[in-house]
Amino acid sequence: MMRRMIIFTSLFLSISIGRTPGQMPTYDVLIRGGRVIDGTGNPWFSADVAIKDGRIVAIGRLEGATATRVIDARGLYVVPGFIDVHSHADEGLGSPRTNANPNMITQGVTTVVVNQDGRSPWPIAEQKALYERQGIGTNVILLVGHGTVRRLVMGEDIRRPATPEEIERMKALVRQGLEEGAFGLSAGLEYVPGRWSTTEELIELAKVVAAYGGFYIAHQRSEGRDPMWKNASDPTPSVDLLQAVKETIEISARSGVVAVASHLKAKGASYWGSSYAAVRLIAEARERGLPVYADQYPYDTTGTDGQTVLIPLWALAEEGVEVGGQLGQLARDRTGAFARMKENLRRRLADPTLREKIRLDIAHEIDRRGGPERILVYEFPDPELIGKSLAEIARRRGEDPVDAALWMQLNGLDRPGGARMRGFSLSELDIEHIMRQEFTATCSDAGTVAFGEGIPHPRYYGTFPRKIRRYVFERGVISLPFAIRSMTSLPAQIIGLRDRGLLREGYWADITIFDPEKIADRATYTEPHQYADGILYVLVNGEFVVDEGKITGKRPGRVLTPAR
Repeated sequence: MMRRMIIFTSLFLSISIGRTPGQMPTYDVLIRGGRVIDGTGNPWFSADVAIKDGRIVAIGRLEGATATRVIDARGLYVVPGFIDVHSHADEGLGSPRTNANPNMITQGVTTVVVNQDGRSPWPIAEQKALYERQGIGTNVILLVGHGTVRRLVMGEDIRRPATPEEIERMKALVRQGLEEGAFGLSAGLEYVPGRWSTTEELIELAKVVAAYGGFYIAHQRSEGRDPMWKNASDPTPSVDLLQAVKETIEISARSGVVAVASHLKAKGASYWGSSYAAVRLIAEARERGLPVYADQYPYDTTGTDGQTVLIPLWALAEEGVEVGGQLGQLARDRTGAFARMKENLRRRLADPTLREKIRLDIAHEIDRRGGPERILVYEFPDPELIGKSLAEIARRRGEDPVDAALWMQLNGLDRPGGARMRGFSLSELDIEHIMRQEFTATCSDAGTVAFGEGIPHPRYYGTFPRKIRRYVFERGVISLPFAIRSMTSLPAQIIGLRDRGLLREGYWADITIFDPEKIADRATYTEPHQYADGILYVLVNGEFVVDEGKITGKRPGRVLTPAR
């Protein structure tokens, strides 16, 4: 009984001392009366949050406390700053024009993981030094790009498996990158040069990462029935989504590395619903004790969907020009390779055998992009067709969608496809199922962009608010604490961060404060340059990068390095 009284008295005195005017410390920032969601998945609780020297120093009822800056957070949610586990902010963070990371901080993002899809600058030390010298608006976590080290070792001779000696040299480069501050390894196995790597090569590199306590994150070899480079008429063997997920699991099992199946999806109308099998594979792997995770962005259209080209590029190219089958490659080629693409297409259509191959490939691509009803035209010489689906255009012309696609190529813009189109290749069925999994983190798969430049995917501006507005408040797919956890403590766990991702005393003050009535994404596919609503305050290392909804221009972010 006496022991209980001593404990109770100690607690009472600590609370009383905390409430006594004149004895409270003066804080840098005091956030009063907010609904605190701490990132664990627990429900909100009412509390004050005090910040000093960049860190959270007190959470609770801090009556009588004083601070240089006091935020009245009544009616607002106070949450850990969001961690974007798959970001392409690396280039933008290196530019003085965009290194404040405006389109990400206005979503509540305070940390981004960059160098994704197997691509990274080299050496990592120089990238780190650039960010530290110029300053950055968010914290950043660096990865070593598998494709980068593969090219450094193999040069342009990449369309083959690496030799044991080459793998050893790659391992040395991965080790160098980790020593210079990288947290892990990224791979882009649907892209060049990762496409030609073997599972054994990746396992050997992952063993190096595992020894450093790092993680492996992969754009997997396929995200649907087959990879994006695969035409229906191409006899080259390939894998589907489920085989790709199995490979990620195998890499974790045989190396011991923490592995992430990145931007997990089931792409293509004929493959919708396969997320249930993919999720089951990951869940079963986790039941066996494997540290395998996924991440996801909350949109039904992908980045490559924005460059939808329904005509196979081989049918447009000059004779002898190798296009590699990868969509968009020819569109990026400004050397004149498709100056005569219409004539090339007409010539091949005149050959019955080639015509059937072309039609087969077009039908395959229509399906992969979500079907004719879900492929929309955004730019075409005939303004009456803008905003119409391929299915609508086909009905207007009294022909099937394959013929409509050919007509647009032959009568449209001087570009592959003849029009600017976007496919909506994903199903809400799969998006919501993947989102419900406890091992699924949130990502944007978006970069840093200058306001008003280009036509980026809306995810550049809206990912995190969209998930809260659409999938928590409107559709009720997940709870708010579950959503916040997927954006904060879960990615921190994957990465291995020990002092971010939660609202805890002693943790760095990466904090987002939002209005539940107003939070929403505003970016659209035709007008993507629109900042999200409802994100009122964002602090990075205790400094305001968003203050009363306005970008401050401060750059308090840090290049985070592993605690090894």
